[in-house]
Amino acid sequence: MMTPPDEPATGARRAGALRAEQSVEPDAWTALRAFTPARIALGRTGASQPTSAQLAFGLAHAKARDALDVDALEAALRADGFDVLRARSRAADRPTYLRRPDLGRRLDEASLAALRAAAPPAPPDVAFVVADGLSAVAVARHAAPMLRAARERLPGWRIGPVTIALQARVALGDEAGEALGARAVALLVGERPGLSSPDSLGIYLTWAPRVGRSDAERNCISNVRPEGLSYDEAAATLARLLDGARALGATGVGLKDDGEALSAAPVGRIADATDRG
Repeated sequence: MMTPPDEPATGARRAGALRAEQSVEPDAWTALRAFTPARIALGRTGASQPTSAQLAFGLAHAKARDALDVDALEAALRADGFDVLRARSRAADRPTYLRRPDLGRRLDEASLAALRAAAPPAPPDVAFVVADGLSAVAVARHAAPMLRAARERLPGWRIGPVTIALQARVALGDEAGEALGARAVALLVGERPGLSSPDSLGIYLTWAPRVGRSDAERNCISNVRPEGLSYDEAAATLARLLDGARALGATGVGLKDDGEALSAAPVGRIADATDRG
């Protein structure tokens, strides 16, 4: 059998990669890797990360950038008994979304009109928005089970339609909630891939949503996923915050996890405009 022309080159590359991995200098914290999925104690080759660590991080980002399968998500939500609407931001595509955060914070005209037309006769107590954000895989994996868990924790709350929003940043939820006439909006969004996972989900809660709300006027529940904050824990936290928001008439720096008002320091995890919008 003849050897393919590129086989020697491929073999050389593999041998080079193997030598590079064998030259990795160990890290003093290596033993701690048994206790966390975070990317710690990776070692180094000279002044650089090992090839395997670079490739693993690149794979995590690639997974996060995958497009959201809206049809599959909508089907899952409808099967769970949710009414579902679709919307888009003013960012027409992913490059625009990344370059123009302001466009990702507003609904396009067609979506705004559709949400206003779909507003329930009785204003919802809370409306949910599912946004692809910076990690579509987070939304695809966790939005439906998270919403089921949230609904179980909110007996007596009138829940509005779930809006699936594409190329959306956090503040888009304010406009969506306002269009639906909701007293509160909770936006579920894929967060920036971090040290341990590409599928972290964040929940951003705003009372009395309207265009122009600031990051200081909402609360955040971060790292929702089975390996982080469980659906039940996140739902319990969301329910406590909603109860507190209803009593206080506000979310953000004046509201902490047990629903008490504060006179000073910010509490909760406030939305990061740089990471999520």
